Amino acid sequence: MITSMKRLLDWRVLIGLLVVLVALPLVVRNSEWHALNAAARSGTTGANVQLSEGLVHYEMAGPETAPPVLLVHGFSVPSYIFDPTFAALVAAGHRVIRFDLYGRGTSDRPRGDYDIARFTRQIDELLTALDVQGPVDLVGLSMGGPIVAAYTVAHPERVRRLVLLDPMASTRDPGMLQWPVVGEYLFRVAVLPGMAAGQSSDFAHPERFPEWADRYREQMRYCGFGRAILSTLRHVITRDPMPTYQAVGAQRRPVLLIWGEQDHTTPYSQNVQVRQALGEHEFLSVADAGHLPHLERPEVVEPALIAFLASP
Repeated sequence: MITSMKRLLDWRVLIGLLVVLVALPLVVRNSEWHALNAAARSGTTGANVQLSEGLVHYEMAGPETAPPVLLVHGFSVPSYIFDPTFAALVAAGHRVIRFDLYGRGTSDRPRGDYDIARFTRQIDELLTALDVQGPVDLVGLSMGGPIVAAYTVAHPERVRRLVLLDPMASTRDPGMLQWPVVGEYLFRVAVLPGMAAGQSSDFAHPERFPEWADRYREQMRYCGFGRAILSTLRHVITRDPMPTYQAVGAQRRPVLLIWGEQDHTTPYSQNVQVRQALGEHEFLSVADAGHLPHLERPEVVEPALIAFLASP
């Protein structure tokens, strides 16, 4: 009897140790200790608007009667990624809007799948809530490329011109991150903690942006960020954007494609297939720039962007 009880106790201790060993990395490597509430948003610029799936942070500036331009960021870096572009377009006389996609920045992190349909719905509701009249010019960066392209296909009457900045052009296999439970665990302990530091790979010259990782970490403090990023990885990055670009090309609307020649995130060589899908368009190849040419070479990108949006 005593031996049996001792064996049972040994098993309980072993199971307890295994639970601790599995759970400890989740606790140690977790950064999401804060709720995204009014206090968290109090230090941000811009404003917030309630849409059907949550509160969305946005910033709008420029003459009210000027042509509207909507800036859509990429996979995980929120709307501050457009800081210089936003300022340049406002100075050029545009009515400029930028916002944080759900799950990023200080926009809410609703439950459910983070897919293209959710993001295009967010755009449509945002434009309606802000009472944006007439067609809008869309600028999509990286994953923002297939998002604005999908919105253009679904709502052609609401779009005037399209700008794609180093757009996502191929699918990626997330491997075991697709697996239920196992994927969540691996993402939390092995992938998410390194995402801030990993942003430096988007630059050809990361040394020029020493505070980039720290700025990125701010959004990682709030509950729901990792869940949103993993869901996006599963439901957007695994989907081929080329049929959507082909559908945009069939509309024969003005499109400007911009690509950094040292881009390794969406490799520069992929511009060939995107250009074929788009058909007639304008193309700007930016030397000495990585995935974010509007940040590394604003003196090249901004004049081309402004000229394109101003052309008849």
